[in-house]
Amino acid sequence: MATTHEIKAQGRKDEGKGASRRLRRAGFVPAVVYGAGQAPQSIEIEHNTILLAAKHEWFFSSVLDLNVDGKVQKVLVRDWQKHPYKLQMLHMDFQRVDENAILRVNVPVHFLNQEKSPAAKTSGVVISHNLTEVEISCLPKDLPEFIELDLGNLKAGEIVHLSQLTLPKGVEIAALHLGADHDIAVVTANTVKEEAEEAPAEGEAPASDAAKK
Repeated sequence: MATTHEIKAQGRKDEGKGASRRLRRAGFVPAVVYGAGQAPQSIEIEHNTILLAAKHEWFFSSVLDLNVDGKVQKVLVRDWQKHPYKLQMLHMDFQRVDENAILRVNVPVHFLNQEKSPAAKTSGVVISHNLTEVEISCLPKDLPEFIELDLGNLKAGEIVHLSQLTLPKGVEIAALHLGADHDIAVVTANTVKEEAEEAPAEGEAPASDAAKK
């Protein structure tokens, strides 16, 4: 079971662009909570709270305890807007979680022991992380903060597909229900061959120059 984290917020009544600008100047982030058959609620959160939480990947992929004026709601971050160049969050959307309903959430993949693998120790092999997160489906109680992929035995030329990921109990990969064509590569270990150009003999022009004459 994934660890949940509490985010404190306050309800707000003032809405509109002007009210949002005033909130931001006062050091708050305007946000909305919606879903679970309840009316949307406008809230405000201290910007420093959001800034600190957003440094952790769990903030964007875990069930959060959103404490609004003392009332805790289970939510997921569903959307956010950042300033194009300032270190500032402009707006956030949170979706209420029904603890009995299946979620579809993107969670990060953590790659373990890659540097110890035979592929990493083989000259000319490039290990590519084709996916850094995967969409999973599960009940909220089973939602992991991340999926681990142990690459300790990865060899040159091998490919790790979605179906080869080890998932916690109760967790499924959404794409695999769509057929074999969606069992895409998560990691590849390809050998890159470099063809060295032969140096011309002494007094002989390079082949490219000779062709021009």
